[in-house]
Amino acid sequence: MFTKILIANRGEIACRVAASARRLGVKTVAVYSDADAHARHVALCDEAVHIGPAEAKASYLRGDRIIEVALATGAQAIHPGYGFLSENAGFADACAAAGLVFIGPPASAIRAMGSKSAAKALMETAGVPLVPGYHGDNQEPGFLNDQADRIGYPVLLKASAGGGGKGMRIVEASADFKAALASCKREAISSFGDDKVLVEKYLSAPRHIEIQVFADTQGDCVFLFERDCSVQRRHQKVLEEAPAPGMTLERRNAMGEAAMAAAKAVNYVGAGTVEFIANQDGSFYFMEMNTRLQVEHPVTEMITGQDLVEWQLRVASGEPLPRTQEQLSIYGHALEARIYAENPEKGFLPSIGTLRHLGTPTAISFATPTGMKTHSVTRIDSGVREGDAISPFYDPMIAKLIVWGKDRDAALRQMSEALSQYRIVGLSSNIAFLKRLVESEAFSSATLDTGLIERNQAALFPPPQAVPFAVLALACAALLQDDRQGATDPWSDSSGWRMNVPLQRTLRFADEDRVSDVVVTYRQHGWQLAHGADSAALQITGHADNLLTLQFGERTVRGTVLRDGEHFHVYQDGLHSTLLWNDPLAHSGEAEAEGGRLTAPMPGKIVAVLIAAGDAVEKGAPMLIMEAMKMEHTITAPASGVVEQVLYAVGDQVSEGAPLMSFKTA
Repeated sequence: MFTKILIANRGEIACRVAASARRLGVKTVAVYSDADAHARHVALCDEAVHIGPAEAKASYLRGDRIIEVALATGAQAIHPGYGFLSENAGFADACAAAGLVFIGPPASAIRAMGSKSAAKALMETAGVPLVPGYHGDNQEPGFLNDQADRIGYPVLLKASAGGGGKGMRIVEASADFKAALASCKREAISSFGDDKVLVEKYLSAPRHIEIQVFADTQGDCVFLFERDCSVQRRHQKVLEEAPAPGMTLERRNAMGEAAMAAAKAVNYVGAGTVEFIANQDGSFYFMEMNTRLQVEHPVTEMITGQDLVEWQLRVASGEPLPRTQEQLSIYGHALEARIYAENPEKGFLPSIGTLRHLGTPTAISFATPTGMKTHSVTRIDSGVREGDAISPFYDPMIAKLIVWGKDRDAALRQMSEALSQYRIVGLSSNIAFLKRLVESEAFSSATLDTGLIERNQAALFPPPQAVPFAVLALACAALLQDDRQGATDPWSDSSGWRMNVPLQRTLRFADEDRVSDVVVTYRQHGWQLAHGADSAALQITGHADNLLTLQFGERTVRGTVLRDGEHFHVYQDGLHSTLLWNDPLAHSGEAEAEGGRLTAPMPGKIVAVLIAAGDAVEKGAPMLIMEAMKMEHTITAPASGVVEQVLYAVGDQVSEGAPLMSFKTA
């Protein structure tokens, strides 16, 4: 076993590797960029070395610098995590040339599977079933358009060197092909440095099922069963689970055998994932092989009781696989939810900012049957802490929330409860969306396919509802409690004492859709609240660690209120409401914002300008394309009008809220 390894990654995977290495008595070296100087993975490792600026291409993608640090610190091996250099054959070769062990497959296997086109040709030879498509080298747009016409629409454009849902486009008609191809190629060259694409038949209502494989240097290979990753947005996974619902033993074994055949065809070593697109009738087709550990590997660990990172370290050090196929079994059901800094209601736009408050569910463990390690009911893999910033330079993942249950229903209940306990303040998150998704009829009944989110828009994105009176009461109570603690004279005393009449004030709260006024009348013992036609007496009967207990009319109401300046984050009955308190004194001198200008929804780079000054455009017409976190976002016309001035050019970096152009509505 190694005595010291370098972790060539960041975030939760770097923390995860550090934890497994520590259990084996292996020391770790972290590398970090300017943006990660105070990151959690830096604190967890035994040593840490700065490698460059925040941009990944100048830091985490600098293979030469990382190898230099490994040699200087005495590391014997490099764990690449996932993303960055994890599937870079050149980096694997460079590690070997420097006398370092690359904790991953041989460079030859990475190359064989790194090109989706070449991999599919290889799989065809190995007898693994493939989706109809074109995987060749001819990248002339007209030729690819002809191939799509031949295959029949809809087709899927996919970056040959891609992964993580980047560089993928669904094309519904021939007329849309060339624009989609251009966008796909731009994203592919930005994310992977290679704009080659393949064209495949897009299957309607397919499931995305992947098989975890593991092989050692002795030539043995096993599969650790399957994961269902069908629930996706923008071709990126949102929820993963293991085992796959409805999987028969025969189908599991057939897919496992096909996955191991794929691994053996390239002399694979280490952890890998063979991804299949599966029809509802049980047929399945090879999609790709990820020659690394996957983000969703914890659900496999939860149902098998195995530490896959430990397996990686043991196999890379020359040890045989820790278990044979016969020694592996499935125990219970696991779900993983990816907690992202993003706004689902705004097209899943990434959210940039500081985690001003981060409250997480309590991790719970229990003893498992003989042969399995201590098991978790609730587990959180995260690379961030309260006070950390989510920057525009890297993936906006905050954490992975993983839960286990004795069966799928138990796991669903556990996930719903864990999501309701999450508290994030300072930026947008997808937690409320995930809770709706987990509790939706489609997901809870296992009616799974990759179009689940799009097909259930009405349930997953319900129209805004009026803020419940109880939520407003909690916000008022928190504000009144703050007033009580800050009172310095009789006039600001919590009793609201006045000489002749009771004090009455109006508290105005706003969410994204409406303004709510609450009239507060101060009483000798508490307050009277009035909102519209509703009125109720209010008393604060308990207050500890932001948890308020109220006697509100005839009800007892409990909820957590986290205050961030004038924003009140209210958590009550599993729901999170964000309210902005409009303090008239604080804003009395502010002027209205200038209108007629489109602004950047997030920090990013301009990759395409589709209009010019003087152009007349219709509402919804694409005008600019921004790239942020390696994803493209199209800025469209908010109304019909005329472009007066474009303020940025292709290649320019823009900050969140920056005006992009001046625009006059018709």
